[in-house]
Amino acid sequence: MYPFLRHIILSIVFLTGLHWCYAQENPVVQRPIPIIQDSGKVETPVVVTQEALVEQDSTAQDTTKPKAFLQYKLESSAKGYNRFDRRQNTLTLYDQAIIVYGDIRLEAGKIIINNNTGNVYAYGIVEDSTNAYVQKPIFTQGANKVEPDSIIFNKDTKKALTYNSKTAQGEFNVVAEITKKVNDSVFFMRNARFTTSSNPENPEYYFLARKIKFVPKKKIVTGLVNMYIADVPTPLGLPFAFFPMTNERRSGIILPSFGNDNNRGYNLTNGGYYFAINDYVDLTVLGDYFTNGSYGARVESSYRKRYKYSGSIRFLLEESIRSERGFSDFAQTGRYNINWQHSQDANASPNSRFSASVNLGSPDFYRNSFNQTNQSAQLINNLSSSISYSKTFPGEPQVNLNTTVSINQNVNTNTTNLTLPTFQGSVSRVFPFASEGGLKKGIIQNINLQYNVRGENRATTTNDNLFTPDIFKDARAGIQHSIPISTNFKIAKYFSVSTGANFQENWVFDTIDQTLVANESGNQVIRRDTMSGFDSYRTYSFNASLGTTIYGSFTSSNPEAKIQAVRHVIRPSVSYNINPSFDQYYERLLREDGVMVSEEERFFSRFEGTLFGAPGRVFSSNIGLSIQNNLEAKVLDPDSEDGELKKKQWIKSLNISTSYNLAGDSLQLSPLNLSGVIPIYKDVDLQLNANFDPYALDANNQRINTFNINNGGSLARLTNAGARFNFKLDSKDFEKGAKDEDDKETKVESTTLRNGGRADDLFGDPIDPATGNFLDDEEPTQQDVDLEDSLYRFKIPWNLNIAYTFTYNNARRQNEISGNSIMLSGDVEFSPRWSIGGNTGYDFVGKGVSFTTIRFQRDLESFRMSFNWNPIGVNNSWFFFIGIKSGALSDIKYDQRRQPDPRF
Repeated sequence: MYPFLRHIILSIVFLTGLHWCYAQENPVVQRPIPIIQDSGKVETPVVVTQEALVEQDSTAQDTTKPKAFLQYKLESSAKGYNRFDRRQNTLTLYDQAIIVYGDIRLEAGKIIINNNTGNVYAYGIVEDSTNAYVQKPIFTQGANKVEPDSIIFNKDTKKALTYNSKTAQGEFNVVAEITKKVNDSVFFMRNARFTTSSNPENPEYYFLARKIKFVPKKKIVTGLVNMYIADVPTPLGLPFAFFPMTNERRSGIILPSFGNDNNRGYNLTNGGYYFAINDYVDLTVLGDYFTNGSYGARVESSYRKRYKYSGSIRFLLEESIRSERGFSDFAQTGRYNINWQHSQDANASPNSRFSASVNLGSPDFYRNSFNQTNQSAQLINNLSSSISYSKTFPGEPQVNLNTTVSINQNVNTNTTNLTLPTFQGSVSRVFPFASEGGLKKGIIQNINLQYNVRGENRATTTNDNLFTPDIFKDARAGIQHSIPISTNFKIAKYFSVSTGANFQENWVFDTIDQTLVANESGNQVIRRDTMSGFDSYRTYSFNASLGTTIYGSFTSSNPEAKIQAVRHVIRPSVSYNINPSFDQYYERLLREDGVMVSEEERFFSRFEGTLFGAPGRVFSSNIGLSIQNNLEAKVLDPDSEDGELKKKQWIKSLNISTSYNLAGDSLQLSPLNLSGVIPIYKDVDLQLNANFDPYALDANNQRINTFNINNGGSLARLTNAGARFNFKLDSKDFEKGAKDEDDKETKVESTTLRNGGRADDLFGDPIDPATGNFLDDEEPTQQDVDLEDSLYRFKIPWNLNIAYTFTYNNARRQNEISGNSIMLSGDVEFSPRWSIGGNTGYDFVGKGVSFTTIRFQRDLESFRMSFNWNPIGVNNSWFFFIGIKSGALSDIKYDQRRQPDPRF
């Protein structure tokens, strides 16, 4: 037992580095015990244990236990060796050395711990083969990480001194020659470089400061600082600087951009303040000012509550001035725009939903705005806004309610159509004669009906009177009830029959009274008087249809034939519609003295001009004929080595339709309509349409009740025809197996589309004027990252959009091509960071070049540069931007633009 205890005591003495051991009364001097070495043997490494790092008590009866030398347990390891020097009281760890002390972790090639002073020295090591300095220290404390060339750290005071250290804080990378760590929250640095570049060893740019006070996750305060680009000093410098460093949103000033506009003079744009209100909503207030007196203001806010709703709202107000007051060409105009997008999470309320998509403003806003760079939005003709709320009451039958407020502005005609509001309600289909188990067979059990109601308050006004009391001066209101009843059944197993009837009742609150009066010139004119009061009318109709499906197929007996099978699907159908005459709602037109107009039969309905119009006075009984065709085949796949088959559509659809009015006294046969969709290349479809009229024209080019063939012409006249196709080609189409299904998806929810642009980006993406970024930029894919890492780029991605439209008219012997135009748009990526694109088009009828742009985008790693140019037309303008991509330094930018000439 005694030898065992002796070994324990000796181990404690060696491993803790203690020179004296204290008893309860008097200290006893200990003699150093030499390490015994055998001849020819390597010194046995000393292993540091957890127990050796804690001071041992001499007695358990002492009520005042001494404080331990180490506050935390010191854990250490090394791949090479652990060597303890008893005389110097130091511990050396070599090759992949690691020590952990509390929340501090230190990794290095060589670590020396001095127990006398509490200092810890960490260095890298030099490889014998390459003479390279490797395994540099990595010092980690909490979330802070420093990578210096060497470090001195005191485990008692927790102060440190590092040389050539590198640390990352948020978006910043900081490299300093000497760094002094005062405590956990304050660092002092000398000759420090800080940058947002991802390569701090060789950054594209950096700021050099002679002295820095660095507070992790909070701020960097510097003395004299200069900006270097590619290691070249620039005249951009400040006597002192403050850089906030936080991952949280903070309120702060947004620095404006300086520029010069040919029409408005020098300007400061996009300057203001950002308010980080809370975790759910923020607010940005920006302003523009021009030296000629023009100004603009913009308020933007985004909000989001997880699993509830999200959205954004933006209000813009601008006042534009041309020339100087007192001059003949002086003009001043104001414009505004309100954009609100709100969407509700599907899980927030399964039985109710609220949504909003508002784009309301001045007609000329997108064409003359100071900061509008959405090129496709400059071509829009309508601004649409809608706010809707829907509610569903589950059960049997289910009840659905919906109310919508919508506004549609035509920017060319300066008219605005409003529905404030539209109310819709419906009750799901009810099968009153179905069996108890829900099975429905035959004509009786398939009888079903439902109830629909629709109410509207519709008004038409001008954009200038949109917010005036006269907006509802000529508004029309009404409510429409409808009850459709239908059933379906089979005849002779192969024929499907469906029949139905529809009953409608319309309520209106204003009617029209018409009287024939004489004007000042003595001519007879119709005077229309509005009669206020509730009124209603009822209508009904009947319809039936008979259809079947015919299949024709061919199968090749030769297994090596290219075409193995062909299938032709024909769907003929015959329909019948009857609409009675509701002449009870019509009356003869009277003169002002009450005398009936006898020289001609003139009738009118008091419901003319109401919301849902007047009921039909002409009895109609129509038979409709239609044939739908589809042709597809199974062919050998040329890309398959096993001879697999693939389905190929030759004709997606080929439809022929016409009708015959049994109740008509002339022109009973309707024109023959022909439409088809034919695939011509992969996902590219050629859409065709044509109309053929069987009746002839008279000398005044009016249709007459004579067949064209009986008038010396052909069987039918081609009155109009059209062809169009729209497709996209890119480099992946010519790479085997490189085309993904995801590429076919269309971007339907984007900033471009919300502002009136096209979903196929035919005119390019919009650019945020404050940052120069494309608003719908996507994150780089792994393929892009791999291309950046490669030495050479053998493949250059590209894409090309083509849209072509052709229209021919000959309804009145005009024999003209009314439309013939082509639009092209494309982009080429010469490198993963460099792309050039543009769009143009040509109108062969108008003989002119359509809207044309040239765009250039260059990713300079830490910087972003873009250039957009509209070289021709009324929208002649250009926009150049270069700036730091990092959000922390987004105010360091330069942009210059030439706006289109304002149109007043």
